[in-house]
Amino acid sequence: MDKKKVFGTKEWSSSSFNLQFGCENNCKFCYARAMALRHKKITPDAWNKPILISGRETHKFGKRKGTIMFPTTHDITLSNVDQATHALLGMLDAGNRVLIVSKPRIEVIDNLTAACFMHKDRILFRFTIGSTNESVLKFWEPGAPTFAHRMGSLQLAHARGFDTSVSMEPYLDDRPEEVVEAVRPFVTNAIWIGKANFLIERLKMNGEWNDFSANEAANMAQFQSDKNVKALYARYKDDPKVKWKESIKKVVGIEVPTEKGLDV
Repeated sequence: MDKKKVFGTKEWSSSSFNLQFGCENNCKFCYARAMALRHKKITPDAWNKPILISGRETHKFGKRKGTIMFPTTHDITLSNVDQATHALLGMLDAGNRVLIVSKPRIEVIDNLTAACFMHKDRILFRFTIGSTNESVLKFWEPGAPTFAHRMGSLQLAHARGFDTSVSMEPYLDDRPEEVVEAVRPFVTNAIWIGKANFLIERLKMNGEWNDFSANEAANMAQFQSDKNVKALYARYKDDPKVKWKESIKKVVGIEVPTEKGLDV
């Protein structure tokens, strides 16, 4: 029997940890928001009013196999950074390696890098930057930080000696090379590129489907077409800093791993 190929967070990590239910970023294509709505855990207008899960910040961690991705269903923001720092130190004190994934705010990254500086050899930051265009970011990720905040956070973490990477999953416009070249000097690990997954289904589930979003989704489908993905791959396939998410691996013929957390 063939082993199941990894997808989503499992490409990057063996396990995950979250502190809250809901996220201020309120991204239109959010998979966690769609799942919560599908299972009737929230109403469409409640996701951007997050609720901390009692006791999560004081969770007792043991040493886990592989990398812990933190968080996966929400972001670290000014409203939860104290709890996030407490939980993160618990993971690190137990000897774990942690992948911190965020659409970052400079103040938050300032706090995290200061608090966890002594553990920086076991932290990899992965900042999500899908476009350099502020209007594009604002449309798709209305509550998330600006491009300037994300770049500033990347530069800060890099300057403080942390391992850094960038996620462009999904890349949000037809100029992904602008992000690649902007972040390259401050990335020590990799720049990941991926397509939008189940975009129309998630927009509909998240209550974001209307004439305008339908048009934007059609535009995204065009610049993420197989033809354009293959051209993007041809441009960067020999670039040692660029890696490809499962959605692109399938298009260009790269084998998708079956083992969790390989980060390849």
